[in-house]
Amino acid sequence: MIRINLLGVPKSKRGKRSTGSLPGVGGGAPNMMVVILVLVLLGAAGNWYYYHTLQKDAVDLQAKIDEAKRENLRLADIKTKYMELEKQKDLYERRVNVIHQLQENQKGPSTLLSMIGDTVNKSDAVWLNSMREDGNNITLDGVALSVDAVANLMRNLKASGYFKNVEIKTTFQDDAAKDMAAFSFMLVCERAQNQKS
Repeated sequence: MIRINLLGVPKSKRGKRSTGSLPGVGGGAPNMMVVILVLVLLGAAGNWYYYHTLQKDAVDLQAKIDEAKRENLRLADIKTKYMELEKQKDLYERRVNVIHQLQENQKGPSTLLSMIGDTVNKSDAVWLNSMREDGNNITLDGVALSVDAVANLMRNLKASGYFKNVEIKTTFQDDAAKDMAAFSFMLVCERAQNQKS
């Protein structure tokens, strides 16, 4: 029969009994192979734990990246909608400004006509035939029953505050009216600086 020594303990001589102990057990020095095996197992366990931790961190990071991408897409949609609304707002503001400007421009002629109409009504015996606007000057053509009526009209126009200067360009007695004295006149009124056209 063949015997194999699996323990790695040297075979004792015949007649002497070995009182040795198992390697790594008891008071003997541990076997180097067992120590290396334990260290390798600990290293493998540590590496497995570290790898598992890195994998978990990688999965968490990927989830955060995916969430950030979704948030980025959501914010890009919001930004696009915001830019469209800004364009619409700018368009509406331009339209409102044009409307306000047109309304302001309407006030000038209507204010002028209203002021001249009121001034002519306050002046007795004066009628206007035409009114022309030439830049900053307004030319009035009309008929009055007397020279004093023309003078009163000029004084009233100047007192309105709308004109800084009112001058008579021509005046003459109209011979066409046979029953009464009629004076045709042409006044040139220079608009004040603070008055719009």
